[in-house]
Amino acid sequence: MHELSIVESVVEAVTETVTRYPGSRVKSVKLRVGVLAAVVEDSLQFCWELATQGTSLAGANLIVISVPIRLHCATCKRDAEIDGVQSLRCPSCGELTAELLEGRELEIESIEIDEPEVPLENALVQNEEKQ
Repeated sequence: MHELSIVESVVEAVTETVTRYPGSRVKSVKLRVGVLAAVVEDSLQFCWELATQGTSLAGANLIVISVPIRLHCATCKRDAEIDGVQSLRCPSCGELTAELLEGRELEIESIEIDEPEVPLENALVQNEEKQ
């Protein structure tokens, strides 16, 4: 199950990123996963629950955005979405093409955090410093 190693890498990257926001809490992590990445979403979700237990990401949602396969046809100059890779033919003109535009992604798109509220006395001090 390679989903566990994927999720462990995501947890590590997100944890490292949110250290720049002390006291913040991660609400959700959004991943873009291409159809060709051969990742099972249910397995990702299961591994996310396991990998985030006892970490600062515990309770955060994992949102998976499935990215379809899109290709570019050099013959008719069109971009098109296809259902699978059984045939890499342009749906418009029927020509074979191998220029894949999307469908292989596996990337963190965004991290949503709740920043801690600044205590009133700190907010007043910060406001006075700005003036």
